[in-house]
Amino acid sequence: MTAEPTTEGYRPLAARKRTLHMVGNAHLDPVWLWPWQEGYQEARATFWSAIHRMEEYPDFVFTCDQVVLLSWVEEQDPALFEEIRKRVAEGRWVMTGGWWVEPDCNMPGGESFVRQGLYGQRYLHERFGVIATVGMNVDPFGHNVMLPAILRGQRMDSYTFLRPGPHESDLDGTAFWWEAPDGSRVLAYRIPFEYCSPPGDVAHQTEKSLGQLDRSLGDLMIFYGVGNHGGGPTKANIESIHRHDQRGSYGRLIMSSPRRYFDELMARRGPDGMEELPVWRDDLQHHASGCYSAHSGIKQWVRRAQAALLSAERWAAVGSVTHDLAYPRDELGHAWKQLLFNQFHDVLPGSAIEPGYDDARDQLGEAVAIAKRIITRVQNVIARDVEVRFEDGTQPVLVFNPHPWPVTTDVELQYGVQPSGVHVVDAEGRLTPSQPTQSVATTNDKGRGAVVFRAELPPLGYRLYRLRPGLVPLEPAAWSSDAPGGLSASETVLENDVLRAEFDPATGWLSSLLDKRTGVDVVAGAAGEHTQVSEDPTDTWGHGVVSYAWPGEAMRTTRMVLRESGPERARLRVERSWGRSTLVEEFILRQGADELEVRATVDWREQAHLLKLRFPVALTDPEATYEIPFGTIARPVDGAEEPGQSWVDLTGGMEGSAGAAGARAGLAVVNNAKHGYDVSPADGSVSPSIGITAVRSPVYSWHDPRLLDPDGFYSFQDQGVQRFSYLLVPHAGDWRSAELSRRAAVLGSAPRAMLESFHEGRLPAADSFVADGSGQVMVTAVKGWEDGDASAPELIVRAVETTGAPASARIELPVLGRVLEADFGPSQLRTFRVPRDASRPVVEVDLLEWDVDGEPSVPSDDDVDAG
Repeated sequence: MTAEPTTEGYRPLAARKRTLHMVGNAHLDPVWLWPWQEGYQEARATFWSAIHRMEEYPDFVFTCDQVVLLSWVEEQDPALFEEIRKRVAEGRWVMTGGWWVEPDCNMPGGESFVRQGLYGQRYLHERFGVIATVGMNVDPFGHNVMLPAILRGQRMDSYTFLRPGPHESDLDGTAFWWEAPDGSRVLAYRIPFEYCSPPGDVAHQTEKSLGQLDRSLGDLMIFYGVGNHGGGPTKANIESIHRHDQRGSYGRLIMSSPRRYFDELMARRGPDGMEELPVWRDDLQHHASGCYSAHSGIKQWVRRAQAALLSAERWAAVGSVTHDLAYPRDELGHAWKQLLFNQFHDVLPGSAIEPGYDDARDQLGEAVAIAKRIITRVQNVIARDVEVRFEDGTQPVLVFNPHPWPVTTDVELQYGVQPSGVHVVDAEGRLTPSQPTQSVATTNDKGRGAVVFRAELPPLGYRLYRLRPGLVPLEPAAWSSDAPGGLSASETVLENDVLRAEFDPATGWLSSLLDKRTGVDVVAGAAGEHTQVSEDPTDTWGHGVVSYAWPGEAMRTTRMVLRESGPERARLRVERSWGRSTLVEEFILRQGADELEVRATVDWREQAHLLKLRFPVALTDPEATYEIPFGTIARPVDGAEEPGQSWVDLTGGMEGSAGAAGARAGLAVVNNAKHGYDVSPADGSVSPSIGITAVRSPVYSWHDPRLLDPDGFYSFQDQGVQRFSYLLVPHAGDWRSAELSRRAAVLGSAPRAMLESFHEGRLPAADSFVADGSGQVMVTAVKGWEDGDASAPELIVRAVETTGAPASARIELPVLGRVLEADFGPSQLRTFRVPRDASRPVVEVDLLEWDVDGEPSVPSDDDVDAG
């Protein structure tokens, strides 16, 4: 065997005076065109290959991300895992990314991005004594602008990514500062051409990469290695790098890593040179816009699991303090990892094979089941300690609010042994607005029934109610003194003391949505259809799609029925059809509400078509705002298909409304299941509108330019029944006054009611454990600390400023008898560790729950106060 040439050998003097940092990696999609079980095996095969290349080539360096792959290897091949440990200690196996997987970087909630790093970085630290300092998401299809703040909070100062490519974005150059709305920055590098390469000579990879790079940077970074189904750098890859380096084909080529590249870039340019790099203060979009809406099921399952786990954490933290329950750290960790895995960038975007979603449904179901067990246990333990006095013939009901702010909402409850129906009173015996509703059980048991009633709940707490036999008295004077009146309904009008919603019987859609508080009607006079069915010939990803706001046909309204009209709420059912598909929307207006709730049921039987729900508004010069993880972003009103979290708002001027001409007003649409939106401008006789892509039905895992066989047999997405809900929220001024993120949280995680028995107890009829004050600063997480004693954990409280303006927050923690006061900058995210002992100070920690600027270890008793 001939001697191996090295990168330190002879190189022609005429070679270019630049260094190419060749980054060997093995991108492995644990699920994509194969199930996770195949990815599980491939992780082992790929990592053994990397170890063997290290044995053969002393200068070879391997860059590794996606911590789940390491965890898989640890549990199936201890010998390989030990080899990896040695190479990490040697410095040749480099950990990057620091996240459990490479997730979709638009659709997961903010707390999910936090947990990607919390579990990923802590795993690296516990197993290898290192953490990643470079973020790495080479394959996701877009990146939200709050990521720099999250990365910095997870001790990463730089970021590598591929998409959007030069043809998909106005972003120039290769290296730049990426800045979040709170001012956090990371040094970002857009990978040129591709993150993986063929198994042979790297010449093609290198030349294509050089064609896209910003040569003003000098030294550059090029990724190579067989990827997608794993594999990694091959012998042919490595030997070609040595050969081209020796010949000086492209300059000096070295085996390197992202960390080494970024360090040398900063050292070479110096502080002044680094300041000259451009600054990007926006999302990194757009690639594969169809993925915001492909496979409705996975989007809804993930949203449901996120909400369930956040609620479970809160109640587990409360129970650990109030009743000395062990904090279920391991159970929650397992459930979170199931959720994080299914936020992978080929699962959550809907681009995996159909069998992959059977596994996703099962794994996310397991996460939800774990969360429900935790919630049910804690709430029952608390309920047993609430004093519930005996009252003959009644049924006590405890309603639990998982949100750290007051919530007033309708509660739907199934009951038994009450053949004459029920009405509801609070703990003091005052009537609560309630009315019968349809039971989920259809039996001959006349004692089974259902009631809907108004619950006014304290922040992250509970309140006691009672079901009394007999229907509610109809006289409003019998209700509690603060109950509003004035609810009325017909088959074309729903009205309370705040809103009046009027429906066109021909279209089944709103012709008016009057806010009585301001006299503003953002819908009256707006032109355009509510439903829009279009033929959709695009592939699963929606490659090349800029907009789905295409011309289409409206569904035909077939029936309107007033289903409920009572003292607490009215419900109007509107049925539509198109082709073989149907859409049912039930519009619900409850007493005193300033929002119109809509429950949608779609039975979709179309192939290669899409359904847009559109919300026309009578606004001039409209401005669009989208919710993104932990923040908001303004985007053009141009009809582009955009990713968002739970809400989109359109605000503008008013013309022609009585008493409202020239006023600023808007309409927000809040939903619990969808992520694909557009905001379209006026076009001829059609008004500006918000659009939600409710359904797309492409073929599973169909990737353009592959053509479909006209005689082939294919499986199409989103066939059958799906259900979701949304809110229509008219408002004066701009979106900041409408508390949209709080509404979205309640819509996605409703308070839970449980039937209870009579007993003595030490707890009052209503109580609160955590309250964030309902202001600009919103608490997003209350949980047990990941370190310390699980039997009595200190609490972690995280909050974010939601309006883009500085704020002072007062977070009350009656569960610990403490108050946390802190200042927040615009869009700032802060996390605090709160000891149980009131004599110990509250400590600010990072998103890994380690002391800010401290070493990754258990904090000491002399921590600095956050205050």
